[in-house]
Amino acid sequence: MKLCIAEKPSVARDIAKVLGATTARDGYLEGNGYCVTWTFGHLCTLKEPHDYDPSLKYWDLNTLPIIPQRFGIKLLTNKGVEKQFKTIEKLVQDCEEVINCGDAGQEGEVIQGWVLQKAGCDKPTKRLWISSLTEEAIKEGFENLKPAEEYLNLYLAGNARAVGDWLLGINATRLFTKKFGGGKAVLSIGRVQTPTLAMIVQRQKEIDAFQTEDYWELKTKYREVVFNADIDRLNSQERAEKGLDYLKQHLFEILSFEIKEGKEKNPRLFDLTALQVEANKKFGFSAENTLKYVQSLYEKKHVTYPRVDTTYLSESLHPKVPGILQKMHFYTHLIAPLLEKPIQKSKAVFDDKKVTDHHAIIPTDIPPSASLVREEKLIYDLIARRFIAVFYPECKISNTLVEGKVGEIPFKATGKQILELGWREVYVKDKKDESEEEKNEEQSIPEFKVGETGPHEPFVHQGRTSPPKHFTEATLLRAMETAGKQVEDEELREMMKNNGIGRPSTRANIIETLFRRKYIEKKRKNLVATSTGMELIDTIEDELLKSPELTGEWESKLRKIESGEYEANQFKQELIKMVWELTQKVKTGRGKTIELHEVKPEVKKEKASRKKSKIIWEEMDCPKCKSAKLVKGKTAVGCTNFKKCGFKIPFEIFGKKLTEKQIQDLIQKGKTSKLKGFKSHPENKSEGSLSLGESFEVELN
Repeated sequence: MKLCIAEKPSVARDIAKVLGATTARDGYLEGNGYCVTWTFGHLCTLKEPHDYDPSLKYWDLNTLPIIPQRFGIKLLTNKGVEKQFKTIEKLVQDCEEVINCGDAGQEGEVIQGWVLQKAGCDKPTKRLWISSLTEEAIKEGFENLKPAEEYLNLYLAGNARAVGDWLLGINATRLFTKKFGGGKAVLSIGRVQTPTLAMIVQRQKEIDAFQTEDYWELKTKYREVVFNADIDRLNSQERAEKGLDYLKQHLFEILSFEIKEGKEKNPRLFDLTALQVEANKKFGFSAENTLKYVQSLYEKKHVTYPRVDTTYLSESLHPKVPGILQKMHFYTHLIAPLLEKPIQKSKAVFDDKKVTDHHAIIPTDIPPSASLVREEKLIYDLIARRFIAVFYPECKISNTLVEGKVGEIPFKATGKQILELGWREVYVKDKKDESEEEKNEEQSIPEFKVGETGPHEPFVHQGRTSPPKHFTEATLLRAMETAGKQVEDEELREMMKNNGIGRPSTRANIIETLFRRKYIEKKRKNLVATSTGMELIDTIEDELLKSPELTGEWESKLRKIESGEYEANQFKQELIKMVWELTQKVKTGRGKTIELHEVKPEVKKEKASRKKSKIIWEEMDCPKCKSAKLVKGKTAVGCTNFKKCGFKIPFEIFGKKLTEKQIQDLIQKGKTSKLKGFKSHPENKSEGSLSLGESFEVELN
């Protein structure tokens, strides 16, 4: 019997169907010489300090640093996990061969590796490595199973990452909490979390320190074209008025007129970070939610594996592209021109040297049904249009530069005109979504003749200098990808990915952790450092802990472990050395106590709400439309302007009756605490916390 271990029950069912293992057993499926079982993601985790020594359960500066001689793993404390592991353990003992069918990536390799290690697996092991869950991909994957040893370096890199995060996270968090937490605040420190926070804090300080200044610019209109004076901004209104008087005394003269035709390159295919950036810009989706939606599309077989960091396709995929395009029925009008001739095998799209574990995210040949939720449809549309756009011709443009003068003051105007839409044809429907900046760039410029002169309409534009912009999730993800460096060029950004901080699959979780720790908060789309987050970064003197560049170097070493160019043990020893040095420095150093300022008012609010015998809904703003109040009805709490807004929360959700306090938490905090007793959830979940989704629908997590 061959044993297949998938990462989720749904994936196990897809694999079992292809293999003919159709007999359901308790915790696995069986048939045709195969048993197919599953984990629930992580079944195992690294042991905690008190697992090595019970006294380490209590936080004490004198016990730091905590460096286990050998790191061990343990099962998560959960009855369902324990039961499923026993099933896997017995199947491992009874089988003749194991096939690792975990998610094909570093995290998937660690999840399965720990389970097999805990189960004492000594059987021959092979690896299923696929980029989509379609029947064709699974069949092809089983025809090309690889020896598990080929992925040993991937496991070593993932394990080294987990050990490194444990060493730094456990020790630094206890160290700073006991030294600067004042006995009240837990100060969470992380290998990626802290330098990410440091970037936000640094930006916040730049904004806070910025001194806004007025400035004046000379402009003029000649033949309906606005020209800008090609001189430094003026720092006083008096100088601007003098300049304006001077301009009124002279005619406008054209010095040069130049039109250059050029091309705009096609956008690149999506990796996970680029998809999260685009979804945040267009729809305001958080990185975490975008990952959730695209993961769901992957499990429904509509897109390929999403946790990727490349924007290229394998060259072997080239023959399959026409077949995928033909199945994308929603986009027939865009695809028809492509299928009239062979798809070009461009190096900008197909390049084996740029593909690592997986290729870029693209649609599969299984089109989505109408049953997708709105957010999934939006994410699929982004992926589908990008896939189509890369095969269109480049966009042809003309750039116009006109230079002139008024007296001795030089002026210039620029304009851009699209001559042939090319790939932009795919996005014509999004014309209304263009930014004001893009619209302003497209000034229509008539033909000018060198030497022509004429009257003009000079004027003064007064403006104010602007501080740096706050990070949004989109710009923060890009900054994490490039270790804090501002990089606009796509090719340069691609080269810097090896030194980015975090991995595409973990960056969303890092941002959410900063929210949970109350180190940052969101104001509209902007990410703002709280006073606690700023104080924490100010307290950390060691640059290794908060430098994006240095953390990027660690990420580079982890990738080298993955490719066999660096020893995992050496990485571990470097971190142990750093933890020792950091511990001694902080123990003997000085600093002020940090308080979690944001926690106090929430505690008071909770106490006050307990004293109220009745919640007054009419005093609360509707979280969706924000322009109306709430009202309590017979079966739900809803918006007083329900016909237009549509917001409501029923008293009973998924078969569980909610208290008014739980509904209040859902409305004001966006989520409840962990609840039990759900009886009618579509995925048979019986416990979890309720939260409001992007479209203000209630979700069980």
